[in-house]
Amino acid sequence: MTAQTPHENQPPEEPHRPQAAPVEDHGAAAEPDGGPEFARELREGVLIALAVAVSGVLLGVLWAWLAPRVPLIADTHNVYLKNTEGEEAIGADGTFVLLALGLGVVTAAVVFLVRRRGGIPLVVSLALGGLLGAVLGWLTGMWLGPTPDVVAHAKQVGAGVVFDGPLRLQAKGALLAWPIAGMLTQIALTGLFGPRDPELDGPVVPDWSGHHQPPVD
Repeated sequence: MTAQTPHENQPPEEPHRPQAAPVEDHGAAAEPDGGPEFARELREGVLIALAVAVSGVLLGVLWAWLAPRVPLIADTHNVYLKNTEGEEAIGADGTFVLLALGLGVVTAAVVFLVRRRGGIPLVVSLALGGLLGAVLGWLTGMWLGPTPDVVAHAKQVGAGVVFDGPLRLQAKGALLAWPIAGMLTQIALTGLFGPRDPELDGPVVPDWSGHHQPPVD
């Protein structure tokens, strides 16, 4: 019999494997990607919406100045339209729509020149600011126009005297002219003059095998 040493009776040693470093869980504590950028765009969107809404005062001033007046006449008992077939009321609505469209285009163009880029928050802020600006312009125009108290106005001027009726917006859908014009202008300017994505060098060959294939020079 051949004598064996204790070292020969031991099982072979397993190769040494480096211990993997513990993986830290940053899922809950990590800040989401784009967090600061989204917060900045949100703040800018709020400021843009407020600035556009405040410019609605200009809409009200121009509307009260340019809109045609509705002539009224009164007797000792009632108030009547001087021109029963007049189109002054329709003209007031049309004037409001044209002014709102123009301000929508101008405000969107100014914002684009300042920002030089688009984005959903910017479009939403223009739409919201345009709607608030249209409402503010509507209220401002009625406040600057003739008094809405027709009876008191008729008593003041006397019977048989023509006076201007209150400035009113018959079609409330005209309030959407500003936000629609602002959104369409912003989208058009971004598509025409906005920043472009970088193009890839060389044509890209589709890979139908499921493996990555570099572009062909």
